[in-house]
Amino acid sequence: MKVISTNIGEPQIVSWRGKEVKTGIYKHPVNLPIYLDKEDVKNDHVIDRRYHGGVDKACYIYATDNYSYWKEKYPDLDWNYGMFGENLTVSGFDEKKIKIGSIYALGEATVQISRPRQPCYKLGIRFGNQAIIKQFVDSLLSGVYVRVLVPGEVKVNDEFVLDTENSEGISISELNTLLFHYDDTLHKNLLQKALDDPLISESDKKYFKKHAS
Repeated sequence: MKVISTNIGEPQIVSWRGKEVKTGIYKHPVNLPIYLDKEDVKNDHVIDRRYHGGVDKACYIYATDNYSYWKEKYPDLDWNYGMFGENLTVSGFDEKKIKIGSIYALGEATVQISRPRQPCYKLGIRFGNQAIIKQFVDSLLSGVYVRVLVPGEVKVNDEFVLDTENSEGISISELNTLLFHYDDTLHKNLLQKALDDPLISESDKKYFKKHAS
């Protein structure tokens, strides 16, 4: 896997249900390395820290491989990397194979796979269609947030290399299934596996626990 684009966003004001809302989702490629810090990306703009930034969401990664899927659905958009609000666009990234809790070397940084993206209305504004929220959830092509274990710079062409795999863990796609598509007849064992995994965030587990009750 390799970094194809580093992306930073300036705050923008958008209209939502008659109100003006500030957002940092409009990210675009930059020709400089970005610095992954413990709770965010340096010089990026995290507007609402209730839902973005923090230890479990320090940096958002999305796959170049997923872009073709979305371009077919939205061919009229002005496409560039960073469209999903990601700081890093990475080739070869597969949500079905990458496990929550696994550790990767990424440029000068070391990161741990932490949480899938849960989209909100701002992604719908970015795409000009709120239908993308359900499409995004249904696709399981969520990208992922990472914890930054060792801060450092990341630049285009840096490798995204597995260091330590959480071999008994669940994949990003499986975690998305538990979050959004749980079926008690199909996913009960997967649910228990997730609840027992100390590397899955407590914020995600609170959703699982309602299935277990």
